[in-house]
Amino acid sequence: MFFSISKFLESSYAGRLSSHEIKELRLLTKVFPFKVSKYVLDELIDWDNRHSDPIYRLTFPQKEMLLPEHWEMLKAAKSFAEEKLAVQTIRKQLNPHPDGQVHNIPRIGDRLLGGLQHKYRETVLVFPAQGQTCHAYCTYCFRWAQFVNSGEHKFKTKEQKDLFDYLSLHKEVTDVLFTGGDPMWIPNQTLFDYFNVLLQPELNHVQSIRIGTKALAYHPERFLGEEGDALLKFFEKMIDQGKNIALMAHVSHWKELETNLVQQAIRRLINVGVQIRTQAPLIRGINDSAEVWRDMWKMQVRLGMIPYYMFIERDTGAQHYFSVPLGRAYQIFTEAYSQVSGLAKTVRGPSMSAWPGKVLIDGVVGQGETQRFLLKFIQCRNPQLINKPFYAKFDETATWLDDLELEPALKEALDEMEAEYEEQEVTGVA
Repeated sequence: MFFSISKFLESSYAGRLSSHEIKELRLLTKVFPFKVSKYVLDELIDWDNRHSDPIYRLTFPQKEMLLPEHWEMLKAAKSFAEEKLAVQTIRKQLNPHPDGQVHNIPRIGDRLLGGLQHKYRETVLVFPAQGQTCHAYCTYCFRWAQFVNSGEHKFKTKEQKDLFDYLSLHKEVTDVLFTGGDPMWIPNQTLFDYFNVLLQPELNHVQSIRIGTKALAYHPERFLGEEGDALLKFFEKMIDQGKNIALMAHVSHWKELETNLVQQAIRRLINVGVQIRTQAPLIRGINDSAEVWRDMWKMQVRLGMIPYYMFIERDTGAQHYFSVPLGRAYQIFTEAYSQVSGLAKTVRGPSMSAWPGKVLIDGVVGQGETQRFLLKFIQCRNPQLINKPFYAKFDETATWLDDLELEPALKEALDEMEAEYEEQEVTGVA
């Protein structure tokens, strides 16, 4: 069972909140999407300590997610029309599409393929239209614009033929990542129709099928029962045909891995040959301590999962509320990384998925005025820049790549790259 804001407020769960909390929640969910699963409400949230509980903060919007002027604008609305205008204004100022996602849309000829993204040479992202929702919404989600009624901010495709045609033309692609929303929301048969496209002999160059999902944390029942049996059987079929199936599990806190249901789901996936790689952003007030990440990575390894990424919160939505300064993020990562065995050291981070590519904070060097961040690209629009170290002036308040003063040679290279992409958009070349 899943609850929208209206269904939640009609349910017995709403009785666990004060009238003041309900009033704030009604206003906040005008701007931010809200959806939560019965599993999260029953199994994960500590209602008696909800104000400090990481899962409550993960799923229930907080007043501070809005800037003071936005909060006052929303409260001041006296009519439906005024409220609608306030909501639209606020959403537009929350940067609904961070880091040039619209620049990643590929083409066949002069036709844009709106449900695909191709930012890095080897990997194509697929946004199935049926998967543009989740079992519950994270308050910090960088794709929050996918879930509100603003169609101009949505990526989605119903055209499996577009996927086949595009991949047939791009033999350099080895990985296809199904994302959203959450692909695990999609009914099995529809999901299998997408997967069957990738089993065609013309697409043998596609080696790995990735599925970005938070279903393990929010709705582990997806992998259990008859529905789960059919899904796992199909995963096994794809593996038998030579595909690597990687579940990119979004796990924000170790509390999400404690229940019997999630551990049963993890075992079932691993038993049929699915890799489970874990990733999450570093979020203030939810997981911004080395102890949380250390314990989470240890638990993931014990359960057979592979720690993969610690991300930096993207420059969208309530970044002012959730972001952690880059210097502090590096400190948290390093402290946690130093307290786990080699099996957990598969993890990379802290990493920013910025416009040019995935930027790893690889160190802090020097002291005083000479202190600098040591950075490198893990992935990049320009593959020649990958794994080459570069520096940026240390800034204790910086929370994103754009806040940093980069070394001149790199800044020039990135400016040239951006100009080249803008020229491609003008001329229709991709």
